Amino acid sequence: MQNLTAHYNILFDANLILDQKQADYDLTFVDSYNEILNVYQDTTTGPKSYTLDKNLQSAVDKANKIIGYKDQSHYIGDAYLVLGKANFLGGQYFNAGEYFNYVTEEFGTEKNLVEEAYTWKARTLMYLNKLPDAKLVLDTALQNINPKKNTTADVYATKLQYDINIQDYVDGEAMAKLAIQYCRTNNQRLRWMFILGQLQELNNHTADAYANYTKIAKSNAVFEMSFNADLNRIRIEDAQNGIKLTRIQKLSSLLKNPNNKEFKDQIYYQIAQLYFSDKDITNAIKNYKLSISSSIKNQNQKGISYLRIADINFSIKADYVTAKKYYDSTLTTLSPNYPGYLIIQKKTNNLQLLTDRLKIISREDTLQMLASLDEKTRRGKIDTMVLAHTAQMEADANNALAAIKSNGNTSGGNLYNTPGGSNSTFYFYNSNAVSQGYQEFQRLWGSRKLEDDWRRSNRSSTVGANTAVSPTQGTLATAGPATKSGESVAAANYRQQIVLNLPTTPDLLVQSNLRIYNALFDIANFYRDILDDKREAINTYENILKRFPNNPNKPAIDYSLYRLYSELNDPKADAYKNDLLKNYPETAFAKVILDPEYSKKLDDKEAEFKALYNQIYDLYASRKYTDVISRVDEVMKQYPNNSLAAQLYYLRAVSAAHNEPVAAFVNDLQQIVKNYPNDRLITPLVKQHINYINANLVDMSARHNALLYSDTTAVPFAPLVENKKETPYRVPGRHFDFDNQVADVRKPIKKLDTAKKVDSVKRAPTQMAILTPEQKQPYNSKLFSKRDSTNYYFIINISNDNTNPASSRFSIGQFNRTNYDGRGITHQLMQVGDNNRLIYVGRFYSLEEVKAYARAIVPLLGEIMKIPKDKYSFFIVTKENLDKLADKKTLDSYFDYYQNNY
Repeated sequence: MQNLTAHYNILFDANLILDQKQADYDLTFVDSYNEILNVYQDTTTGPKSYTLDKNLQSAVDKANKIIGYKDQSHYIGDAYLVLGKANFLGGQYFNAGEYFNYVTEEFGTEKNLVEEAYTWKARTLMYLNKLPDAKLVLDTALQNINPKKNTTADVYATKLQYDINIQDYVDGEAMAKLAIQYCRTNNQRLRWMFILGQLQELNNHTADAYANYTKIAKSNAVFEMSFNADLNRIRIEDAQNGIKLTRIQKLSSLLKNPNNKEFKDQIYYQIAQLYFSDKDITNAIKNYKLSISSSIKNQNQKGISYLRIADINFSIKADYVTAKKYYDSTLTTLSPNYPGYLIIQKKTNNLQLLTDRLKIISREDTLQMLASLDEKTRRGKIDTMVLAHTAQMEADANNALAAIKSNGNTSGGNLYNTPGGSNSTFYFYNSNAVSQGYQEFQRLWGSRKLEDDWRRSNRSSTVGANTAVSPTQGTLATAGPATKSGESVAAANYRQQIVLNLPTTPDLLVQSNLRIYNALFDIANFYRDILDDKREAINTYENILKRFPNNPNKPAIDYSLYRLYSELNDPKADAYKNDLLKNYPETAFAKVILDPEYSKKLDDKEAEFKALYNQIYDLYASRKYTDVISRVDEVMKQYPNNSLAAQLYYLRAVSAAHNEPVAAFVNDLQQIVKNYPNDRLITPLVKQHINYINANLVDMSARHNALLYSDTTAVPFAPLVENKKETPYRVPGRHFDFDNQVADVRKPIKKLDTAKKVDSVKRAPTQMAILTPEQKQPYNSKLFSKRDSTNYYFIINISNDNTNPASSRFSIGQFNRTNYDGRGITHQLMQVGDNNRLIYVGRFYSLEEVKAYARAIVPLLGEIMKIPKDKYSFFIVTKENLDKLADKKTLDSYFDYYQNNY
């Protein structure tokens, strides 16, 4: 009886609820036909809420009823599967994975049930972005697949989604064909057939793609899918003959059909794509804009059109200001579950780094091109550039003037007609408030011209009496002789800047190439580490190898390409692996390939050496200068090629300077510069010291010893700005790698053993799994804000480490002295609970300023921090938000806020 009621009453009703929920998702899911469709129209890419809705909770209750009261039935495993599905459809992926894991472990004899659980678990892991784990599960499911069961199509379809996620479109095409072959639902079969056509296009199987789109167009598919199948057929037909005009005409004819009114945005988009592929950028942008203005309900389509314009302005036109505006519009329009949304968001938030580096590359390439020309041709090219630059300046000035005049006209001559209108609470956005303020000013001071010294009494009557002005006077200007003269000066300066920076000698050309190389390296690392955009990172690294085949970082680049291709399951990985092992066998990159534990061993050795450095620094801080000198000599004999050699010799030189005259001190400093010319932390600082000594040589030479007994925590010759104040609270941060130029030595994804057992959980998940402590709680977005936009700090968090941070702070002081001398940048130490300490550096007055600091210091943190790499991290915070980080829970909330807002 328990089997009867469990199966036909409780379990049947629970599955009916889940099927209805899936059907609801299908109805509300917005597809983007200009991208590869999602295989399933289910949940969004992130948790919807932290509690299940009423219907899903009802399914959970029914499953729990079987587990609690029908424990003698044969459907306990099915009940746990229902629990997993309900949590999955509710966005509770962590809990869902636990239930699916339990089913595969405890009900292994029920093959059909386990196969379904594997499929759902793989989908769950993909939503959790655990692609390697998803691959293991899928390999196990594929190995044990039973073609006669109902779940066969879903196994292949889930593998298809995995292939799409990792951009393995060749295997994806094969999986799509198998999923279609075993599919028993017509609507799902048509959807997968459309995806198959998209993959075949990407794999250049255009004839097969055309055939599949034709099947869909002639089927009973929903109108939107059928319409897009027709669009795709038009796009790819005659492609081999290059007949683009015909296809544009066919697409344009669709605009005249009233039945296509809701799809005009997609038609214009396809027309724009054709123009873009023909390199007709002007018409492409025109039609992208028409797509945006024609969009009625498809916000994703509007967002994609914004994105295409943004990419054109960024990559082709190098108009980064306009690109930023269109990227912002993209983010406000696209759905957050759009594939690649997070990459677009990160790219937008960090656009300045890409902008700066691309400008460097463009500038240096132009200068090198000019330098390669003969004198006469070069002068002509420069003349053309100067004229274009002057014309652009005039156009910008005229546009600004027209905007101001237009603004004044639309508000009755009031310049302050701003977005806030008369109801804005911000004074300068409230036209009524500004007008009243202007009238009050006139009452007190009279009509005065906007100029220097306007308050001086000897100007109040003579100047003010005859110079009545409106609020806009002093802002609007006419293009008179002075303006023309200013333009001439600007043109002359622009010409001079070009000429002076031409790399006309071999040494200057080397320096120019170095700037290009460093910029490309920054961009490649940015795509790899920040955006996680593997394809763009690969393209940039390979561009470096093409332009600079003999660059000194070739092993690091080879390793990065090997790892990136490995993560994409691309056989090109083997070529870079073999190159490393053959040509650079002694590098760390080759050794980590042969021994995956090598990196950890290297880190352990580095940690051991840093402990020795800290011992020496403690002697220095205790003014035991003789001991410092002897210990440095011992360590350098033991570790002659260590990474901190310049810093050790610096401590030795400064220690010796307390007992020797200035001439000997200068000699020690010069030896550091000579032996470590490429050191980025100590050598620039030493050069500063030498310059200081030369500028004050008379006073320094009069001393018996070069340095007097002073504060050992301060950098010599620097003001005592390094604070030792500690505060009783603050919290740790996560590692957000802004600009690290060191290759990421991580073990690549291994070729997976399909026979490997996947799951390990042996006990049933608790019925309160929704409240498990492992699940991250939602961040409190109301607690933090961006109001404090002029008080930023760069934070280095030291966690679970008892090492004295004094030596690390000393090195931070060295970095600040070299790069930020005279800017008032200090660093302070804060204790956070029992396990965390923060070194916070600032103050910085804008987000861009603190990001620039981060980009400068992060590549040197391995040399600056004298603690193991896994014991510290860094982030950025405003002073207002920093003061709120009173405990670990609040800190975790801030990290979520940070990742979602910066």
